[in-house]
Amino acid sequence: MERSDILRAGAMIVVFAILLATLHVIHRRPAERPVSDVPSVSAPDDLPAELRRCGALGPQDAEDPHCQAVWKENRARFFGRPARPLLPQAAPATQPMTSAPQGEKP
Repeated sequence: MERSDILRAGAMIVVFAILLATLHVIHRRPAERPVSDVPSVSAPDDLPAELRRCGALGPQDAEDPHCQAVWKENRARFFGRPARPLLPQAAPATQPMTSAPQGEKP
């Protein structure tokens, strides 16, 4: 073997080693993230349903705290921030029913 053949084989081995190192770096798994203290939400994600419900409300209900939280969460997800569990939905305000006293007929 001549000296040029040995140098050529050495260069091929170096290029092959660089290729393997590059592939190793590309396919390396990212470090596992630590488990957060935020409790997981067991209920299915109902953000789209809540957005539809809040969108159907009129302007008089624009200050609804639950809907404000839903819109805030939607903005956070749109801009790529991690999702957080939604606030529990408060029961809708209903007017108390007036009933006649028990001894009287309406």
